[in-house]
Amino acid sequence: MLADVYFSVPLQVSFPNGVTRSFESVHDTVDFLANEWPLRHGERYKRACEKCRAALFRMAPVAVAREAFVAACLEAGLPVQGLPPAWHRSGPSSPPRMSA
Repeated sequence: MLADVYFSVPLQVSFPNGVTRSFESVHDTVDFLANEWPLRHGERYKRACEKCRAALFRMAPVAVAREAFVAACLEAGLPVQGLPPAWHRSGPSSPPRMSA
């Protein structure tokens, strides 16, 4: 299994039913795009799928994957906000560790 890759600034996506969901890593976005995405079309959706999968395999920068996911959310009419990293929200603990 691939080690997850975390965003430097997590995202919070708002859905029409009022629910919000946080995305802290590339794996979160890949899983959401593949299994829960509300629209299965759109150029930005396709690009987000490509870039997020590539980032998991270290073939694209994490920032590019994050940007592509944000663009896909906006294309689908899902408002997005950047969040402070989890380690800032939860106190003085250190950031999640990533294995090479």
